[in-house]
Amino acid sequence: MPELPEVETMRRGILPCVGGRVTAVLKPRSRYRPIVMEPPLPQLRRKLIGRRIEGVERLGKRVAIRFDSDDWLILQPKMAGLVLVGLPPNQAHARLVIELEGCEKSPIIYWDQRGLGTVKLWSPADLKKFLESGQLGPDALQASAQEFAERFGISRKEVKPTLLDQNRIAGIGNLYASEILHRCKIDPRERASALTLSDWRRIHQATVSILEEAIRYEGSTLSDGSYRNALDSPGSYQNAHRVYDRAGKKCLRCRSGVIQRIVQAQRSTFLCSSCQKLRSVDNS
Repeated sequence: MPELPEVETMRRGILPCVGGRVTAVLKPRSRYRPIVMEPPLPQLRRKLIGRRIEGVERLGKRVAIRFDSDDWLILQPKMAGLVLVGLPPNQAHARLVIELEGCEKSPIIYWDQRGLGTVKLWSPADLKKFLESGQLGPDALQASAQEFAERFGISRKEVKPTLLDQNRIAGIGNLYASEILHRCKIDPRERASALTLSDWRRIHQATVSILEEAIRYEGSTLSDGSYRNALDSPGSYQNAHRVYDRAGKKCLRCRSGVIQRIVQAQRSTFLCSSCQKLRSVDNS
């Protein structure tokens, strides 16, 4: 589930580790599905032990830790991963532990309940190749309204699934896409190519506003409790959701419509059909 606000919260949570030097790299025993780790642990240890953390960045929905060797440790939480400096929710799903000295917080723990996340060590050349590959579009908090219109607006797909395409714009996930479109009063089934420049300007404005607000509240912890911040505390933006996971409840904007749940591209979408009118005559 972690989307841009949750991953940015993780990034900020481990900033106290900057300046720390790696003393150990551990892979706790786990009977659950193993995560993808590249290179394997012995090589990862050789590359990281003795190295100092120079910075912590975010690449879309990935946490990127930069070392004084210029190598980057890329942590991709995917569905249920967490980057922590506090005690994990439990030890059973702890996948990687990086012990440090000379900094405010230690260790950094990568925890993953489903085992779908990845841990990869990239050289500067690896990072450059990835950034030039087109797999990651401009960051949703940095892209302009014009870039939203140009990158999303050429798609013939429905607008909600289009907003999830990280190749076009990076960082928007399933939860926040529903919230963004509700704020803009745009039906998620509209074709992206049918939207006007004015529509994209409103989507851009809502995206920046909602993502920044969610970051201030340290992300959204849903009913499954899977997302936690770096200190293993829940976020609180779920209390501000207007549509997500509110199927059957009254719309908080119009007070007359009822929130519906539909499925798009095998993902849940939430909307108010009273606020979000489908404008296209033929949207098939």
